[in-house]
Order: sequence, then C-alpha cells, then structure tokens
Amino acid sequence: MPPLHRPGRPAGTGLRTLARTAAVLSAALALLSPSGAAGPAAAASPAAAAADTVVRVNTQAALGRLTDVARGVNAAIWDSHMNDPEVATLMKAADVGAMRYPGGSYADIYHWETHTAPGGYVAPGTGFDAFMGTVRATGAQPILIANYGSGTPEEAAGWVRYANVTKDYDAEYWEIGNEIYGNGHYGSGWEHDEHEDKSPREYARQVRAYAAAMKAVDPTIKIGAVLTTPGHWPDGVVAGGDPGDWNHTVLSQVTDVIDFVSVHWYAGGSDTSAQDAMTRLTRLPGELREVRNQIDRYAGADSARIGIALTEINTNTGGARLTARPNGLFAADAFMTALENGVFTVDWWNTHNGAGRITTVDGETDYGDMGMLSSGACTGDVCEPAPNTPFHPYYGMKMTGELGTAGDTMVATASSAQDVSAHAVHRRDGRLSVLLINKNPDAARTVDLDYAGFVPSAAAPEVSRYARGDSDITEVTAGPEAASQVVVPPYGMLTVTLTPRPGTGPGASAAAAPGTPRTEAVTDSTARLSWDGAPGAVRYLVQERDGAHTRLVGETTGTSVTLRNLPPGSTHTVNVLAADASGRLSAPSDPLTFTTGTPTDAACAVSYHRDTSWGNGFVATVTVRNLSDAPITGWTVDWDWPTDLQSVSSGWSATFHQTGRHVRVTAPEGAGPLAPGGASTASFGFVGANDGPNPDPASFRLNGAVCSAG
Repeated sequence: MPPLHRPGRPAGTGLRTLARTAAVLSAALALLSPSGAAGPAAAASPAAAAADTVVRVNTQAALGRLTDVARGVNAAIWDSHMNDPEVATLMKAADVGAMRYPGGSYADIYHWETHTAPGGYVAPGTGFDAFMGTVRATGAQPILIANYGSGTPEEAAGWVRYANVTKDYDAEYWEIGNEIYGNGHYGSGWEHDEHEDKSPREYARQVRAYAAAMKAVDPTIKIGAVLTTPGHWPDGVVAGGDPGDWNHTVLSQVTDVIDFVSVHWYAGGSDTSAQDAMTRLTRLPGELREVRNQIDRYAGADSARIGIALTEINTNTGGARLTARPNGLFAADAFMTALENGVFTVDWWNTHNGAGRITTVDGETDYGDMGMLSSGACTGDVCEPAPNTPFHPYYGMKMTGELGTAGDTMVATASSAQDVSAHAVHRRDGRLSVLLINKNPDAARTVDLDYAGFVPSAAAPEVSRYARGDSDITEVTAGPEAASQVVVPPYGMLTVTLTPRPGTGPGASAAAAPGTPRTEAVTDSTARLSWDGAPGAVRYLVQERDGAHTRLVGETTGTSVTLRNLPPGSTHTVNVLAADASGRLSAPSDPLTFTTGTPTDAACAVSYHRDTSWGNGFVATVTVRNLSDAPITGWTVDWDWPTDLQSVSSGWSATFHQTGRHVRVTAPEGAGPLAPGGASTASFGFVGANDGPNPDPASFRLNGAVCSAG
C-alpha cells in the first residue's frame, strides 16, 4: 500500500424450535439493553419473538485451530506511547499473542543496534529491549522485520544473535523487509530500497542470503518473505525483463528456505467507510485462498509447512471513519475471517497511530486514526482522549478473545442475513462459543441458532455483549433459551458460550481427532487422501464441506481413501472424523482443500495465458487444439471463473457471452474447421476485469468435452 497508512511521520442436530415461549423474548430483550450502573440487564416482556435471521453452526466442519499468535498488533518506533504500561495491560486483556516491530515501512530504514532510522523520527524509549519488555508483560511473541531496504544479511543475523543468544528472547518470527514491492520497480515507490536491482528476482536472491545468515545463528527461527495480496496492486503486474509478477517470481525461488509469507490487506481507498469495508471483507477468503494456491504451486508437498501471516490489516489507507463503532465491528469480523481462512496471525495496524480527518460517525467523534488506542494527538482544535484510551477496534479485537484461545478449533458457520456475520469456536473443554456481529446500524436482529454436531445442555449460556452504551465487553444475564435464540443490538456484537449436553460431543468419544488429511495423488476425477490415525478409532469418515453443511464422501477402517467421480477442475474441502467402537465421533481434523486437474488423454487441449495485468484488469489469450481423429466445425469453448468478480469485458476473434461465472465463447462466422490431431489451432483473446483475486479457470470444455491443459 502507498504510505498513506504509514504515519511514519508522527502523525445438523436441528435444535432450533418454531414455537417460542415468553422467556425467549425476555432473555432476548435483556441482551438488547446495555447494562447500567445497576448491573446486568434484566428480563422484560412476556411476548413471543419471531426470528429474522438463522445462523447455522457445524462443529463437524473444522476451519483450523487458533494459534498462540492469532491476535496481533503493530508497534512503531515513532510511537512515544508504544511501551506505556497500560499497553501491556490492555493487550493482555484482549489475549494479544503477537506484536510486530519496528513499524511498517520504518523497518526498511531501521538499524536495530544503533536504534536509528535515518530520514525518520525515532521516539525516546522505543528501543528493542524496551519493546521486548512490553511483549513479555503482554505474554506475547514478537514478529520482527529485518531491514531489507538499507540493511544487510549480516546486520539481520546480528539482531538474531542479540535477541536469541545474548538476551534469550526466543524471537521466532522474522520477516525480510516490509512492502518491498513498493520500492519503485512497478512505478510507485514508497518503500526505501537501496539495492540497485529492485526486481522480485533480486528480492528472492536476498531472501535466500538473509535466511542463510540468520538461520546460521539460530536454526529454529522462522523466516517470512513479503508477497503482494492477490487482487491488490501490484498483483499480476509484470515489469520489463521480469519472468513474472512479484509473487510468482519470488515464490519460484524461495519456498525451500522460508517458513511463512507476509501479506497486507486494506479494504479500500481514502473515502471508503468502515461499513463499506465490512462488505468488502467478503473478498478476503478468496484472496487468501489464492495465496495458498500460489504457495501450493511452487512448494508442492512442502506447502503445508509454509504459513500465511496477515501482518497488517485495517479498513483503508488514510481516510476517516477509523476509530468509530463500525470499524470495531470490522475488526472483529476481519480477525476471525482471516484466521478461518488459513492465516496463523492477524496483526492490526496500529497500536497507536495519530489523529487525522475529524468526522462524526454513529453520533461519536471519529478521529481518523488507524490506531487501536488513542495517542492523545490533535487535529486542529479537536484532540483525542487521553493516551491509551481504547477505540472501538480494540474492543472488536477483544471480543474475538471471548471466542477461544490457542488450540481451540474454529468451526464453520453460515448466516441467512447479509448484515449478520457469524463465527464459532469449539473449545478444547467441549464448550462452543458463537460470535454474532450485527452490521445494521438501525435494526436489531433476532437470531435463531441451529447446530450440527453439537447438543447444548439445559444450562443458561454465558453471553458477552459490546453495543451502544457499553464501555467495555459486558457480561449479560441470559436464560437457557439464549442457546436457541438471541437478539443482537444494532451495530452490536454478542458472544454466546454454551456447554454440551452430558454424554454428547467429541468429549464422549473414545477416539481422538485424526491428523490433517493430505493428498497422495489427484487426477481429473479422483483424489487419494491419507492421514495419521487416531487412538481409539475403529473407522474414519471423510466429510466434504459446503459452507456450514457437510456430507459424507468416504468411509474406511484404514487411514487412506480414494474419492472418485469428482468433476475435473473442481475444488473440495474435507475433514476427517474418527468413530470409536460405539460409533461416537471425535472432533474433526483440520481441513484440507484440493483441486482436481484435467484429463491427460483428452480429445482436446486448451492453453490459457494472461498476457498482461494491472491489478483490476488483464488481457488473456486462449488457444484451442482438436486432438481427436475427426475435424470439428462450429466450435464452442466454455469455462467457469473461480470467483464471482471476474468477467470478460470485450474480446476478439470469437463471440463471448457470460452468465454469472460461466463464459461461453463461440467460433466467429466463417471460421474454418479445427483439424484433427492438433494440426491446427483456434485462438481468441479478451480484456478481462477482476475485483479481487484473479485465479486462472481450472478447466475448459470444447463442444462440451473436458480438455487437457496445454
């Protein structure tokens, strides 16, 4: 992102019932009213409630486990309040596990040993040891950015030696540079880079040198390489003389020496509101999936070892509406959305940032500040609250801590309402926590909760709320009916934590959870999967997930299975569950996502080549060959885009028609036949548009027949 975001200048079981008793609404209304000085809100009206939203939670569909660094924040050396004692207290209360240093683009001018940043401002008391004092007081881990722009592998290795040998800080995560793709190589240059060669090839070469020098000091550290986020500039842009765009060039050379990749995500431009950003957040899962696809392509069987770190996130890059309530809702939604989609740490930009454009949002002053906590700064005669006063995004992050901690399992949810987001975590002790976020500023939402794989006990659930009138996460008194229906206040969040009925759930099974499945072989129509066995298991069930719904696709007494009759070019996400001798199911494994290929002996072949890209658009050429024994006259080529936001804008040498994701291309009038045996080809091109990631189509059909690639 351009430096606008850098203040680097201090600035299934179907438990939902149709009939509701009077107690349902009384509990629901208790959740609506923020508690005052008299204590928790009390029950009120004896009328029945009608739900307008259904949220389904499926504990048999795991999305992955929370790590000890799941929730993180950025810290910057220009921030004089970075190491205030209140920071550690507040971050510990929010279960923050990661703190990133020394602060975005400043990392590429910062020299750790002298604690200097030539050309930038360094606040007193922000040195590495002081920072580590805050990290340790928080109970967190550091994520450290080695200076790529003006540093050397030797300087970085010295930092590793000081941190982990001299001081025994056990600093595990080390990024090589910040947003290095912003060094001017693609025309826009905000990131400091003194290398004469600013290409992705040189960055990859240097990553290898940094990794070798740093791991020679401490081989246990994890090295991270900087990638662009698919669908965000300069994704897809190929500079002159480069073999490909940034991600493909870097990954093709470094997957054997890195342990994670670092990406950043900002929702939009300077005039994008936080409420708009909550809508744009729906694109993040596809963008993260494309990051994983790119890692898979170059790391192969080693891909699972390489993690994805979302080391900066916020709504936009410099506009207002950043401290207001909708950005708090965004923070909660964004943290969980990223973690559910394969990220091991999400790090908010920033702890403190500085006041910007002053506006009024939801009846409150918005300070245009990208920080979680107030810096006490002023814009004109409007000043922020006292330093370290939490803004709404802090409480959004803190609310995700109500869901669970490291080792707990995120599970699938689905909401019937676009303005209600849902996230759920199945805890190791058997409890289930569900977070509901109502993004509607004007209307409360009455939500029916529907479960698969989980049976709540008759006990009243624990309920936490953050809504208008609350000064912190507030515990709310609720009856047992809140297990099946709650009311979420407008612009509010609820977390409902339920205990399981005795004798139900994974805790009642003698079988442990199986290991994460892995692919042994994938063809155009089959996939052979295997996994590590589980103690107490007598058989295994393989379930495919579609949203919050699952279906059985394989069953075996062994630890491998072959799935058959899969469509070519189709993507599947599966979990494995173990059953004990009584048939009781374990917790699910972590998920595996795989995509089938195309047939190797098809009667046709199609090559798809992106000729050029510019972030939200591209030009592509498609070439078709007929490999059958007979000529083809009057051909059609069909494909489906992997995402909803890819399209054909205009084309040539054929006629194009798109419906939804599906594209059909027909031969131009007067086109000759396609000769048999690949003796001739037909080519056509088009200008495409993409708003978000732009993955290639997985398969093509010629006159209805699936073609091979190439």
